[in-house]
Amino acid sequence: MTKPVVLIAEELSPATVDALGPDFEIRQVDGTDRGALLAALTDANAVLIRSATKMDVEAIGAAPVLKVIARAGVGLDNVDIKAATTAGVMVVNAPTSNIISAAELTIGHILSLARRIPAAHASLAQGQWKRSSFSGVELFEKTVGIVGLGRIGALIAERLRAFGVRVVGFDPYVTPSRAQQLQVELLPLDELLRQSDFVTVHMPKTPETTGMIGTEQLAAMKDTAYVINVARGGLIDEEALYAALTTGEIAGAGLDVFSAEPPAPDSAAARLVSLPNVVVTPHLGASTEEAQEKAGVSVARSVRLALEGDLVPDAVNVAGGIIDPFVRPGIALVEKLGQFFTGLAQAALTSLDIEVRGELAAYDVSVYRLAALKGVLANIVSENVSYVNAPLFAEQRGIETRLIVEPESPLYRNITILRGTLSDGSTLTVAGTLAGTRMVPKVVGINDYEIEVSFERHHIVMRYADRPGIVAIYGKRLGDAGINIESLQVAHPDASGRALSVLTVDSPVPDALLDEMREAVGADLFHQIEITED
Repeated sequence: MTKPVVLIAEELSPATVDALGPDFEIRQVDGTDRGALLAALTDANAVLIRSATKMDVEAIGAAPVLKVIARAGVGLDNVDIKAATTAGVMVVNAPTSNIISAAELTIGHILSLARRIPAAHASLAQGQWKRSSFSGVELFEKTVGIVGLGRIGALIAERLRAFGVRVVGFDPYVTPSRAQQLQVELLPLDELLRQSDFVTVHMPKTPETTGMIGTEQLAAMKDTAYVINVARGGLIDEEALYAALTTGEIAGAGLDVFSAEPPAPDSAAARLVSLPNVVVTPHLGASTEEAQEKAGVSVARSVRLALEGDLVPDAVNVAGGIIDPFVRPGIALVEKLGQFFTGLAQAALTSLDIEVRGELAAYDVSVYRLAALKGVLANIVSENVSYVNAPLFAEQRGIETRLIVEPESPLYRNITILRGTLSDGSTLTVAGTLAGTRMVPKVVGINDYEIEVSFERHHIVMRYADRPGIVAIYGKRLGDAGINIESLQVAHPDASGRALSVLTVDSPVPDALLDEMREAVGADLFHQIEITED
């Protein structure tokens, strides 16, 4: 069997390849060589990158079998997430791999500014001994403001406590109780800026946060204060910062990131680099051996999960999250149930309820919504449907969905029901469960009919007026065509006297034979359903 192709487009730690294991064909390419990258992507199932490789619309379009883009790091500025989502490509990163490294670098910048370490080093390296020129300040009893109290901000607060500083913070999403746990005093941003001796920014880069520290904010700071950015370039307005530093509005800045990297020669960032009261590093937040290894190993594990068809907790464009082991076996069931549902639908789907009943109600089963949509849409849209883009396709087609979770399940330990409304006003219900100790996926209900059928590749579902001899009618025709009936389940007739039969056959049935069988049994519902695997 052909192994999935994993393309490594930038230098990663040896531990990354080790974490992938022997189940993949590993190929190398220089991701900065555009022509080589596009050529290598044509049969790649996964690509591992860092910050230099651009996975944009063109690159994603050149990769027809790509399932996952893995960024060995945190930032995703070089990945077009919208294009990946539309193409059904999972995007994963390593959001916690560099948090310690970034926090430690931030502390390094604060200390470098406070004690003027880089400038003193440069002077001494040139043979000068100017102790009086490099007088600094202590951190003890100073106020440090942290803008953004996420994982990195929290680590910085923890480390700063050892210096005896007062830590204040701004984060609109952090509760007072969480701030109390961190021993951080929450303040509005303008007040934090006014009170702080050092301000360090740790916010994600969004349209709302870009330039969040600008002319007005810098003017609010003390003229003895310092600002540090080891998060994302552009959070601080570089033109405004240059003006504040050259006019003495603030005392200095520590920068590891810039709006464009490397800074263009005629840019504000380049002018900042040359200032004597600025400490700069070339985006070193994740540049430690430990962070690089953790990032590579983390995304390698995510690639393994993605290529095995699983959801990945670190996927940025899938609302799946961490899946409990008790929930996981039902994902394949619900996806197959979705395919079965579409095979029975006689009109376009307009709304779908995913009902989960039984012991599963105590767990997070939100992934079942993704699985149901993936199954329902698999044979409707021409594009590749995945857990990534299934919600997007559903939205484009105006399909409304609800996830309903209830503990009551009288007949089964757990049951999942897909209940849909179709464009012709009719409704369709299909129910499934995992049966027995082997947890075999089965259809256990179609509308008001109770039935128990294991999912196989080929099924025929028919409804007809119940009468003797029906099985013989279609059995003979299938036998004459050399098609074997592997199993047969007949549900009890409903109030109108119509029975429902579900046949499992060993091969597809030609359309002409299906028409002949439909007419022979007088079926008012007759469908051939094919269940496919990824």
